[in-house]
Amino acid sequence: MGTLGAGIGGLALAIGLHNKGISFTLYEEAKGYSAVGAGIGFAPNGLRAIDLIEPRFRPRYEKICIGNKGADAQNVFFEGLLLEEGLGQDQPWSGNLKSAWGHPNFDRKSAHRKTLLDIMTSFIPIEKVKFSKRLTKIEQHPDKVVLTFADGESAEASILAGADGIKSTVRSHVLSPLHPEQVAPVYAGAYCYRGVIPMSEAEEILGDLTDVAKFYFGYKRSAVTYRITGGEEFNFLLCKADDDGWKLKDAVTERVSHEAMMADFEGKGVDERFRRLLTKSSPIRWGFFHHLHTSTYYRGRVALLGDSAHASLPFQAAGAAQGLEDAWVLCSVIAELAKSPRSAASLGPEISAALAAYDSVRRPRAQFQLEQAAEVGRMLFFQHEEAGANMDKILPKLQQGRFNWLWFHDINTDAQKAVAQMKEAKLRAQI
Repeated sequence: MGTLGAGIGGLALAIGLHNKGISFTLYEEAKGYSAVGAGIGFAPNGLRAIDLIEPRFRPRYEKICIGNKGADAQNVFFEGLLLEEGLGQDQPWSGNLKSAWGHPNFDRKSAHRKTLLDIMTSFIPIEKVKFSKRLTKIEQHPDKVVLTFADGESAEASILAGADGIKSTVRSHVLSPLHPEQVAPVYAGAYCYRGVIPMSEAEEILGDLTDVAKFYFGYKRSAVTYRITGGEEFNFLLCKADDDGWKLKDAVTERVSHEAMMADFEGKGVDERFRRLLTKSSPIRWGFFHHLHTSTYYRGRVALLGDSAHASLPFQAAGAAQGLEDAWVLCSVIAELAKSPRSAASLGPEISAALAAYDSVRRPRAQFQLEQAAEVGRMLFFQHEEAGANMDKILPKLQQGRFNWLWFHDINTDAQKAVAQMKEAKLRAQI
């Protein structure tokens, strides 16, 4: 079994395979484990998935994550205000968490991505990981998958799982034959500047607005903020809708001048506090890209998971948890395959049936999540087709159970469904 990519989805799959006694090698392009990004968190569905994959994870995760400040705000996902001068705090819909959304059974927690990945990698024997492995070619044969790397080395695997991110090489292999137009991620018409600063600096600018995670809505400009690192640091995104299109072909980030960055948030409609916050960000535009259409998550012996399958906009904070769900379902069908007394080389039809079951269970849910995340993005930029810039219409769309289907889903039932589907396919083939 080969797994490509040591992000959250790839690591979760590796942990699951290891715990089930399934032989694997994890290939990573970087020279070592690395963490791009800063704040990250898991909703109840993500925690449920990681509990199934590695029960020892959650106690350590709980020690590094942080929620909102204040006993009355622990179940708040985000609170909505405005980016404009005064932040909309004088509006009837604002104040006393009236503009917040969440759920009584949702306990908001965020952590620093690097610390979280450090915990995950501790569960994987280092001898199972090969770094500096940039995949350049995938060849499928009836009995195996052959991988070729940029350093000239090659490897064989019975199954390849591609968790190699939004610019996935494995995605190209899976989709190019029948759906070449779906390979590249789609620019969503917006980018952001990101930053992590000490909480003391954030409080100097925003005061007690740092206590609860916030969405600051605005016309084509917005912000997202929340606490991380045990409350010692403050994570923020300052987001801008973009009518010009993304000009870089092979990159999802672009370094610009400090002046260009500041110009993006000049003028009316932006509270001065956000310009102060922006001065603490690096002048790097992070483009918002997603895989809005994906017709399959597998081909033959090769499957996709995580961002390589369903890269999403971040506005539901759900991408990482979706990768965990992928990992558990995929691990479950692979574990069922491993029960066969036959060699993996002779299990070609069974492997395709297993990956087809994985695709059947995971793709509708993951694709719906990214569609929903894109809709929240349109709300955040006051571009929603129904709600427009009316907070009295936007807030009910976020508050009235929107996230229940996402947060309180039983992924183990999905895994059992996928295993049942692959067994049924095997029976049909024998008739």
